[in-house]
Amino acid sequence: MPKRGETEVFRITGARQGLADDVRGRQRRYVISMTVRTLSVIAAAVLWNVERHVAFVALALGILLPYVAVVIANAGRETAPSLPSTFVPAPVRPALGAGGAAVDTDPDQARPYGRN
Repeated sequence: MPKRGETEVFRITGARQGLADDVRGRQRRYVISMTVRTLSVIAAAVLWNVERHVAFVALALGILLPYVAVVIANAGRETAPSLPSTFVPAPVRPALGAGGAAVDTDPDQARPYGRN
């Protein structure tokens, strides 16, 4: 809860992607991977009597890709650890010292302004 006279500031860059956009993106990735799987199974059938080694690779891709596609499509909405914090603290304002000189209230810097 902010103190009197202070306001909370939020960053929009820390907001998560919308649920509809997330679902749409996962559906698109799944459809693309299933299209690649279908093409690899067709390629395996066509190349079976022509180039058997390439047909085996295409068949292996067609067998393994559904598992990978489902795992990728079911990946949840985990929070990425690299996102910035959504809260930005209010800036610290200097206070007047006993001698009338401005004193920084930041505990990292104990010297008053104007003095070295």
